[in-house]
Formats: sequence, C-alpha cells, structure tokens
Amino acid sequence: MISIPGLLLLILIAAICGAVGSAIAGGTRGGILVSIVLGFIGALLGSWIGRKMNLPEPFVLHAAGQTFPVLWSVIGSALFVAVVHLFSRRR
Repeated sequence: MISIPGLLLLILIAAICGAVGSAIAGGTRGGILVSIVLGFIGALLGSWIGRKMNLPEPFVLHAAGQTFPVLWSVIGSALFVAVVHLFSRRR
C-alpha cells in the first residue's frame, strides 16, 4: 500500500519528467496535469522500449517503496509528444 506522501512524491517526479520530455520534443499546451500524465505515459512507453531493446535502466528513483525510471520517462514522454505533434500538424 502506498501512502499519500509517497503518491504525491511519485506524482511530482512524473510531472518533472513529463515537463522535461515535453520541452525536449517542442513542448505542448497544458499545465501541470499534462506534465504528470506525460511523465507516467513516458515511464510506461520508455520502459517498454528499453526492455524490448535489452537496455538497462540507468537512472531509477526509489520512492515510497516504488521505483520510477526517470531517464526512460523523459525519453518516453519526448517520443510520445513528438508522435502527437507529428499526427496533429495541420497542413
């Protein structure tokens, strides 16, 4: 069971990773909620890509008994934002 402070810490880490990934890929409109969602999507996507390519998780934070792949979260959120930008461009 995760505690409220632990959950808030994981949400904060996800928000920072999502904001960094979004900035790398050119940014998106939205605020803190978008950054949080991007951080968690990036963690899932980036970790999945890393596992498929047999790559290690070089920077993992341990918080509230959970692990959060920081580097993969940033990479995954940047890739996700780039793909969204690619498909949402109006010509």
